[in-house]
Amino acid sequence: MGTICRVCVHHCSLEPGQRGFCRARKNVDGTVVCENYGQITSFALDPIEKKPLRLFRPGSRILSVGSYGCNLRCPFCQNFEISMAGKEKADAVYLSPEELAGRAAACRVSGNIGVAFTYNEPLVGWEYVRDTARLVKRAGMETVLVTNGTASVEVLEEILPYIDAMNIDLKGFSEKYYRDLSGSFQAVKGFITRAARECHVELTTLIVPGENDDIATMEEEAKWIASLGREIPLHVTRFFPVYHKTEVQATDVGTIARLAGKAGEYLEHVFIGNC
Repeated sequence: MGTICRVCVHHCSLEPGQRGFCRARKNVDGTVVCENYGQITSFALDPIEKKPLRLFRPGSRILSVGSYGCNLRCPFCQNFEISMAGKEKADAVYLSPEELAGRAAACRVSGNIGVAFTYNEPLVGWEYVRDTARLVKRAGMETVLVTNGTASVEVLEEILPYIDAMNIDLKGFSEKYYRDLSGSFQAVKGFITRAARECHVELTTLIVPGENDDIATMEEEAKWIASLGREIPLHVTRFFPVYHKTEVQATDVGTIARLAGKAGEYLEHVFIGNC
């Protein structure tokens, strides 16, 4: 019997030396450690709207960083080069929490408000997010998390005191859809529900033709979001062919408009993306 990693819904049982499904956590002498701690693959000063966050500090910029690894297997992943990579294939450099917080502070002169953990799934390395976010908050700056919301409740509670805003991917609105992505619909709904009570939350749904593009499903999704708060923003985003979905055509712009319109019957803030 291996050591159980309890960071996400997979609860990987890892033998010594074995990595988890996410490729970012490893059993080292009976303890599951964050192998991607401080391993940075992507680094950019972005407009906050690119996260996407539209109603949190609009017009500002944020230092965006990513590592490697992910606990889902989305065939349409836009950052598959790092999210699907492990230690050996990730082109990473180490930045301690102190170094990253320092770089964020140095970028204030360029309009930076803090640090955004994004690009791969940040919470497979949640310890680094927590340790850095503590320092960022101490410096009077803000921390943003862009996540798939598949982490455990225990991880969410650890990081919530230090997170100011999140964009959470709500991939679709059925258990079957999440099973196809190796995730858990119920876990993501629970994550969103808890996060929305503590910090600014915006949601993103990427619309993939033939997968999650029907009006009835969007209506059901919008009703559920509205039950948490009609003011929660939803980004309805257009899919483009990528990774294992290169044979699928980009989502029709009219479809995006119709779905956004339906969501807007229940939500106060619906934004269209990638159109």
